[in-house]
Amino acid sequence: MQLNTKVDSVTDNHMITTPKREKYKRTMSNLLQQRYLQIMALLGVVWMFIFNYIPMYGLIIAFKEYSIIRTIAEAPWVGLMQFREFLEDDNFWIVLKNTLGISLIKLFIGFPLPIIFALLLNELTSLKFKKMVQTISYLPHFLSWVVLGGILTTWLADIGVLNDLLLGLGVISERTNFLAEPDYFWGIVILSDIWKELGWSAIIYLAAIAGVSTELYEAATIDGANRFQKMWHVTLPSIRPTITILFILAVSGVLNSNFDQILILRNALNESASNVIDIYVYQVGIQNARYSYATAVGLLKAIIAFILLLSANRIVKRLSGNSLF
Repeated sequence: MQLNTKVDSVTDNHMITTPKREKYKRTMSNLLQQRYLQIMALLGVVWMFIFNYIPMYGLIIAFKEYSIIRTIAEAPWVGLMQFREFLEDDNFWIVLKNTLGISLIKLFIGFPLPIIFALLLNELTSLKFKKMVQTISYLPHFLSWVVLGGILTTWLADIGVLNDLLLGLGVISERTNFLAEPDYFWGIVILSDIWKELGWSAIIYLAAIAGVSTELYEAATIDGANRFQKMWHVTLPSIRPTITILFILAVSGVLNSNFDQILILRNALNESASNVIDIYVYQVGIQNARYSYATAVGLLKAIIAFILLLSANRIVKRLSGNSLF
């Protein structure tokens, strides 16, 4: 009886371990076959670890009074002093208003426009015209904000082409330096950002549309749907997961403003409308060598972005069933 029991136990253990061994062998075999791809991926992981994770050690200076004349370990602990100082700063509400104002308008106007543009571009029947429109719309993306900022500064000056056009049309009666007026700054930033990124942002939606099954369009045609109905009832639902993911990521970055763009377009005259969080951190934290203060503000932004990411993901998942994770 004991011998039979031992034999049965060994047999059961063998049956349990055999699938694990087979799975292990398959995994190792796949890794061996894909060794060159795995090496390429490993290099990316190593790069990310070195430049993204190791520097996280420096976040502790947000809770210290760091100075370049001493090491991070030698800097005295100050707790949450840097965070309190930022929240109690007289400029806090100004930079928060400008950041949220620009980012939210970009989100509600700039986010759906690439979707609409991709849908309309997909409906073009002439391949040559479609390629021409794509090329023209993509081109501004490849120009830096230094170049585009110089172009916009020239166009929007009181002797620029925009003043000439508006005067010729009778829209304005006297010349205006638009970048010198705070009331125009948000509109200039938002419109120029859309102009630069509209075509490029539509690429991912065009790729998603290209993956929609033609059988769905054929079925809609048989049911008598026109082109707009196909777009609304076939194309849009098919690319909804892509839209959902990009929307969640856009919400999480609502406190991020385009630093390069605003730095190029801002000046002393429009400072009341152009002083966003990133510019504030650059001026107060970096230029004044207050590295602990700059780190604290950046860490606070990252925490809020993480909370927004989780909240947007949860809300969108409940409403549409699609989510990032």
